[in-house]
Amino acid sequence: MTPPVRKRAWLVLMGVIWAGGVTAGSLAMARYALTPGESREPPARWPVRSGLPRVEGRPTLVMLAHPRCPCTRASLGELSVVMAKARTRLDAFVLFLKPEGTEQDWEQGELWRAAAAIPGVTVLRDAGGVLAEGFGAVTSGQVLVYDAAGALRFSGGITPARGHAGDNAGRAAVEALLDEGPVLAERAGHAVYGCALENPRGSEP
Repeated sequence: MTPPVRKRAWLVLMGVIWAGGVTAGSLAMARYALTPGESREPPARWPVRSGLPRVEGRPTLVMLAHPRCPCTRASLGELSVVMAKARTRLDAFVLFLKPEGTEQDWEQGELWRAAAAIPGVTVLRDAGGVLAEGFGAVTSGQVLVYDAAGALRFSGGITPARGHAGDNAGRAAVEALLDEGPVLAERAGHAVYGCALENPRGSEP
């Protein structure tokens, strides 16, 4: 094989290897984005022991979130859409994890400010993950919707994939529940796409 031919063959081989690497990387990223986080069974009735105020006769939404999970931004974006369509018909809380041993205001970063800017949303610190435990949440972006009587009607995520916003079955289910007024449909759910909410105390919910 002459040097020019050998060089061309080498360049072709390198191109094939590079293309294969790009394809493998893209597939891995897509697989990760579409892999849901862990989910557990939440309370079927509003957990009074949580200490969160619930107004009788109004539905309440709770989102458990990690303040440094990149996927949380998409969840907050979808929550803003839900709240805009709810038009004061829904009370909402975003509970940001603050692990034990972290410095003061560790959780109050950019995502905290983004959540606080959504009209109708109350943002609170979840010190030590106690509230996440009480609601059975282990993945950032977990959303729970309790109806006007305090019964759980939705449990899951409201994004189509990790870190991706856009139309999805989870958000659509929440909006459908609100549209039905005081008589809500049977409980709905959707996969939660987000980072793990680590249990800083190491105990099971």
